[in-house]
Formats: sequence, structure tokens, C-alpha cells
Amino acid sequence: MTQTIEDLISDFELLDNWEDRYRHVIELGRALPAMDEAFKTAATKVSGCASQVWIRTTAFDGPLGRRLHMLGDSDALIVKGLIAVVFIMFEPLTAAEIVSYDALKQFGRLGLKDHLTPQRSNGLASMVARIKADAAASVRPPQA
Repeated sequence: MTQTIEDLISDFELLDNWEDRYRHVIELGRALPAMDEAFKTAATKVSGCASQVWIRTTAFDGPLGRRLHMLGDSDALIVKGLIAVVFIMFEPLTAAEIVSYDALKQFGRLGLKDHLTPQRSNGLASMVARIKADAAASVRPPQA
């Protein structure tokens, strides 16, 4: 994804109502790269989500430090869009930055928190926690 969280916040400011923002989130989800069915396993399934959600991260070393490549999918369109929003937030960051990043603050700037059901909010928090845990594991040296 080439969009940044600041771009997304600007887009949301241009949209007059939550229904338009909701549609925009769904379109972001539709634009996510397809996730191979072989990656939809128990290991990549995110618990705590009302819908089926899979997130797969792969750590790699970039010029600015350890980073995560992320793939995700859901059986619900809005949730797939929320995955895209989370990826937009985290993709520009190193793994160490992801660990300390205040995603809830960014969701507040988007107004997402106020317009999601409690189940969706819990699922969103579970997605963030999963990626943060993967990021933390990638920056720690393996235990002997």
C-alpha cells in the first residue's frame, strides 16, 4: 500500500458522513493483495474477532531496520477494510516502532472507534495486538 495514515486521515476529512467513510474502508479492503488460501491456518488466524480474520507477517531487514511484510484477509468486507487501515498504519514503520506505536490514538483521529460495534472494536484491538506481538518477536534475538 502506498497510502499513509496521514493520507487516510485527509481522505476521511473530505468525506461528509460515516457512511461514505465506511464505504471507503470497504474499498481499502478490496484493494488488499489476495492472501493465498494456504496461509489461512490456525497459526495466522486472529482470535478475538467476530469475523474470520487471518494475518500473516514476515520479518525482513530493510535499510532502516527490521520491518514486517503483512498479508491479511477476512470473510467480512468491513473487517477486511479495517485490516487495510491497520496495515496502512504499520507498514511504514520498523518492527521496533510498531511495538511502541499508539494505534488507538490514530483510530481516534479517524473516528473509527466511535462508529464500530464493540465486537468490531475488540477485533480491531486483537489485530493490532497480533501485529505488535509479531513485531516484538521479530526484534528480539531468538532464545537458545
